[in-house]
Parts: sequence; C-alpha cells; structure tokens
Amino acid sequence: MKPMLTVAAILLFATTSLVSAQVMRGNPQAGQAVYEQQCLRCHGTKLEGNGPDSQDLVIRPANLRSLSTRAKTDWELLIAISNGVLFSPMHGFRGKLTDQQLLDVLSYIRSVAPPDITS
Repeated sequence: MKPMLTVAAILLFATTSLVSAQVMRGNPQAGQAVYEQQCLRCHGTKLEGNGPDSQDLVIRPANLRSLSTRAKTDWELLIAISNGVLFSPMHGFRGKLTDQQLLDVLSYIRSVAPPDITS
C-alpha cells in the first residue's frame, strides 16, 4: 500500500502550479522587485552571494551566477526558492510569496544569469 501512496503523492505534487515553471514564465521586472525586497540582503545586487548580510552567515549564500547554479534546472531552483536548502540559512518562501512571485523571481534570476546550456 505504501508504494501506491507514494505514487499518488508524487502525482498530486506534480500537478501543482510549480510544475508549470518549465512552461509558464514569470515576469523578470516583477521578479527584480521581489528579489530586491527578499533576496538581495544575502545574495547581493549582482546575485553573487555577497549581500550585506552574507558576512554574518556561517554558510555563504549561493552565487546565482556560478556555473554550478546556472547548470541547475528551473525546477531545481524553484524548489530551492520555495522550500529552502537543508542545512543552510536559505529558508523557503512558499507561503510567503505567491506562486507567481516565485516564478517572477526565477525569471529575474535567469535573465541575469541564464542557464548554462553546455552542461
């Protein structure tokens, strides 16, 4: 019975609006405004992980311009923005931001640091 429950949970999760991130695009201008309000203090103005609060953190914020971050899929980045990153100061924004705002921030990040298509 557990495997069936797991499959049902995955199917339910897969039908949420976050899955549409690969199809639906956010607004990078709106995303910039959200980024500046919610993300800039840690990730910095240039998305390099050197915002004014970053010096006080034991684990540094991700450099969103790095090749390793740019190699992540939109889905992976959206999960990190939504749910946070385990064992890091990156907390999740699901419930604090709307799904559209999450997509907007993702779109802004991709406009500044496009995906690395060579990976």
